[in-house]
Amino acid sequence: MKWNKKWLREALLITASGLSLIVSPVGAAELPGKGISVQPADMNFANEWFQEELVIMGMEELGFDVKESASMQLQAAFIAVASGNATFHAEFADPIHRTFYENAGGKAKLQPVGTLMENGTQGYLIDKKTADTYKIKTIDQLKNPAIAKLFDIDGDGKADLYGCDAGWGCERTIEHQLDAYGLRNTVNHLQGSYETIIADAIQRIKEGKPTVYYTFTPFWLSSILRPGHEVVWLTVPFTALPDDQAGSVTEVANIGNTGFPIMTMRVMANTEFLDSNPAARKWFELLSVPVEDVNSENVLVRKGQNTRADIRKHAEQWKDEHHAQWDAWIAEAKSAAHHE
Repeated sequence: MKWNKKWLREALLITASGLSLIVSPVGAAELPGKGISVQPADMNFANEWFQEELVIMGMEELGFDVKESASMQLQAAFIAVASGNATFHAEFADPIHRTFYENAGGKAKLQPVGTLMENGTQGYLIDKKTADTYKIKTIDQLKNPAIAKLFDIDGDGKADLYGCDAGWGCERTIEHQLDAYGLRNTVNHLQGSYETIIADAIQRIKEGKPTVYYTFTPFWLSSILRPGHEVVWLTVPFTALPDDQAGSVTEVANIGNTGFPIMTMRVMANTEFLDSNPAARKWFELLSVPVEDVNSENVLVRKGQNTRADIRKHAEQWKDEHHAQWDAWIAEAKSAAHHE
């Protein structure tokens, strides 16, 4: 039988249409986020974009339409997620952000999910030269006016402590401890853009000047001011934390009591969105990045690879290096949607 070309084209079109009817439902089931837009929110802090990009990449693989992340102040991000103006914020630091979470409406409005990263460390450090010379090991030694004066920058006789950005949460802990450790009369808490003021601290240490500062990990700073080399950690005489952080673990292996909670980073997401999208919830629950990997990526940021495009490449490389685990997580997230 000889086929007319027109009939052949029509037969192929009908066959293709039939196949699409068969295939489409399966494809839709495999992409639980299809047709759903999500809006990330961030603090415009390049050292946290790596984790956020990993979260975003997984959401995209699940079919969600992920909008460009909106940058805003930290507490505004919590309010945006609670209201639904943003879908998630990937930098919830537990426990120091708990107050912001509760103030934004708590579990009824937004929820911390998963363990994106754990074992983040915070605390006070001073330059090793001064620590060794004056045998300074604990932060409360700065109660001594003679010791405090070593770290005086502006000439008022008080130690100038390079501290934490207002609104980050860590500044509340520092302010609480200035009172708890009797340091209010001998220590000034310097605040401002953290990366700006810490650049001054780095320069002072390079010049051999006594310097005391607060920092956290993961962050590129500890690759430049290395504990045990250029600087040393200070411990605290006892744990003193704001009420919302009570009961937190502050003992760090090989350091001692830093006085600050060991941090766990989680995804903070809108509760209504989580309830409606089990695949997204499962993805947030599963994704986990070792703190060492975040530290290494932050060093690249410090070296100038600090644009969104650069950091997206870092995230893609991490995914490629962990592709088997990544694929398993994605499959489990898809399965969560199928079983809802």
